[in-house]
Amino acid sequence: MVPEEYRKSGRIAAKCLREVCRIVEPGKKILELCEFAEELIRKEGGLPAFPCNISVNEVAAHYSSPPGDESVIPDKGVVKVDLGVHVDGYITDTAFTVALDPKYEEMVQVAEEALEEGMVAIAPGVRLSEVGKVIERTIKRAGYKPIENLTGHLLSRYVLHAGKSVPNVGKAKEKGVVRAGEVYAIEPFITLPSAKGWVIEGGQAFIYRAIKPKTKEKKYKKLMEAIRKFKGLPFSGRWLVKPFGEDFVKSGLNALVKEGSLMAYPVLIEKSKKVVAQVEATIYVGENSNVILTPLLA
Repeated sequence: MVPEEYRKSGRIAAKCLREVCRIVEPGKKILELCEFAEELIRKEGGLPAFPCNISVNEVAAHYSSPPGDESVIPDKGVVKVDLGVHVDGYITDTAFTVALDPKYEEMVQVAEEALEEGMVAIAPGVRLSEVGKVIERTIKRAGYKPIENLTGHLLSRYVLHAGKSVPNVGKAKEKGVVRAGEVYAIEPFITLPSAKGWVIEGGQAFIYRAIKPKTKEKKYKKLMEAIRKFKGLPFSGRWLVKPFGEDFVKSGLNALVKEGSLMAYPVLIEKSKKVVAQVEATIYVGENSNVILTPLLA
């Protein structure tokens, strides 16, 4: 039986994704989109499970606006909107790509098809590598390439990546087996056939997560106390600016990462700088049938 908190979280996530994608347009500030998504999640009765990601063109994942970000959506951008919601720690994760250049619309459609095939394939007793084979076959059959080192993931309460991965390729080393009652985010990332099909870390990171409950830095103890309220989920420095100030937050996050109390998530970029599309949904694996918690955009 699907916990009601998952159902509520999924309803909020699906609605918020639809509303954010509706307002993606050239010239729109990425900061505005991130804040709109996160505030809408709160308004609907959930909390962000991580900062809203707005990753454009060759940026595959993990771009969420820092405080004061002036970046805007470019003309003909391929814009990945990735957001997560939790209700009492029950997380759903969903994404869609808005292709402002019509020549990339087919790539987005193929990502949707790969997701749909992956959701059909996942079932109790199935190896996760087999799900990856299905996703890879769907993508390559259409003439595109999967991103090999990005995956979907098992979700658990207050844990975004709970130890099992849903690969987007069949040769992946993931040996996990699907169990009834588990919840997975399946997220095909695809790119052009001429691309490397691999992401690398960029030089920036704007998303953080606490990996230790305390800090030895006396100056930043109150900052760390505020961070603990996120209960180990990823967060944005933007969420701390109002009580502490932008400069203090920036220096504090850098110091806490350096001492090992926080980890930072670098922006991920396709190695050959080719455009990437992503579509994602969260699914509850039942004994006899699955429940899609975040329906795909119509």
